[in-house]
Amino acid sequence: MKTGYPRFFIHKSIQKLASTILSKFGQPGEEAMLFPTPCVAARCRQFIKTTSQTTPTPTIRIIEFVSKTRKGNDGDERPIWSDLCVVMYSASEAKIAKQFWQHTGDGVSSRRAEFCQKEFDKGLLVEKSAITSQGPPRMSRGLKRYSRGDMQFKSSSQGEEEQDTFVEERFGRNLDLAFVDSAKLAIRRRIAGSLKVNMELKDALELSNEDGRMVEGFSENDVYLYPTGMSAIFNTHRMLMATLGPNKSVCYGFPYIDTLKILQKFGPGCHFYGHGSSEELDDLEQKLECGERILALFCEFPSNPLLKAPDLQRIKTLADKYDFAIVIDETVGNFLNVHVLPYADVVVSSLTKVFSGDSNVMGGSSILNPKGRYYKQLGEVLATDYEDNHWSEDALFLERNSRDFVSRIERINRNAEAVADLLKSHPKIKQVYYPKYSPTKPFYDNCRCPGGGYGGLLSVTFHTTEDAIRSFDTLEISKGPSLGTNFSLASPYTLLAHYGELDWAAGYGVEENLVRVSVGLEETGELLETFKRALETLLFD
Repeated sequence: MKTGYPRFFIHKSIQKLASTILSKFGQPGEEAMLFPTPCVAARCRQFIKTTSQTTPTPTIRIIEFVSKTRKGNDGDERPIWSDLCVVMYSASEAKIAKQFWQHTGDGVSSRRAEFCQKEFDKGLLVEKSAITSQGPPRMSRGLKRYSRGDMQFKSSSQGEEEQDTFVEERFGRNLDLAFVDSAKLAIRRRIAGSLKVNMELKDALELSNEDGRMVEGFSENDVYLYPTGMSAIFNTHRMLMATLGPNKSVCYGFPYIDTLKILQKFGPGCHFYGHGSSEELDDLEQKLECGERILALFCEFPSNPLLKAPDLQRIKTLADKYDFAIVIDETVGNFLNVHVLPYADVVVSSLTKVFSGDSNVMGGSSILNPKGRYYKQLGEVLATDYEDNHWSEDALFLERNSRDFVSRIERINRNAEAVADLLKSHPKIKQVYYPKYSPTKPFYDNCRCPGGGYGGLLSVTFHTTEDAIRSFDTLEISKGPSLGTNFSLASPYTLLAHYGELDWAAGYGVEENLVRVSVGLEETGELLETFKRALETLLFD
């Protein structure tokens, strides 16, 4: 394996830039992590210091680099710069630094690192102390402008890196990089509910606020972009603590691993109700009735990987009575299939997944509910604390990828339901986890949009480990840890996400031989034949 999912395997371009900077500014035995702003870097330093078991407390250095090309000779801001913050620490603290990178999702993207590498090599990205006078701090944004007429074919003699750049720009159908702000606005409008049909950038920008509203008073101004989905979750939790105080949170239902880690490691901790059951809500209600205060309840709709839908109506009733926030991650359900905003104070999502589909960019979002009890307070905190760290070129790719979101979701819904029906009827399959077949289907249907489906994700378990291995190995689709890709993708989910805690996961119903399937855009008949061939091997022992 040469690389992996970007929050778990730090991209080689990022490693290269870190090594370059260490070679010039590092001290013996130091390693480095790269972040977009001083605020993010400071949070990383604080996490290392508070988590480290080293005595005395380790020394953590932050070096800030700024762009010399931020302003031109005429004083106008140029869309060709990015600042950078480097956190340097002893190699003995590397595992802790990696935890911050993985859990928060706030590290630099590979595209930003590649841009900064070129700027650093040219002497245009320099240590802040080398700049004698600077204008006021600005968000890192922008890239060199290209026009389609500037794109020329690169011969192989010019290097593999240049060819890769050309292919991504030409066949990724990317926009002129002058349109960053428009691209981000279009993304926010799509998320805000304007997704009725496939929509080009021009059409998305011509929508009025009224066209984009899902509930009264809701618009793209309530949508905030982040570099990853985990960043949206992490920063939402951070904002809630800043707004309401550092009480424990609740993680309800078995979640994607990093959500639980965020609640456990950043702040006073959490109550984990991993079964997502009514009995656990009873227990929570008893705690609240006895006077315990909680910050927020975090849940997924539906959950990954068991596809359970929480009882949002009851959770909302408890929140209204006992005064806590509700944060709902609807990544798996997605905006077109489910509408959970009325039950939430904040809805978060990973745009890396099905919103993009093309597996070449990361992003995340959070939506404030204008009718939520904390809307005004959260808005005031975000007005001063929010940083738009979604790198400009990443935003362009994400906008382009999401233009056909509507038609892709419709096809994925049909394909996934057909695959789930096929697997459900097979004698060697122990259980199919899918919202349509879940005991929590009524809770899902209560939030299902008119015409919405059950999403593209499902999980299966087998009666024996041998059957799981054989079917997985013979299933002729891509294998990997993500979801929401335009192509179908399978993973031995529990082994990848919980290898060091298999017994713990099994205690919440996540079996060791569980296989998670993200269904893509293939022709339905061909996709079913692919699964049938894999299942046929189980009938001949």
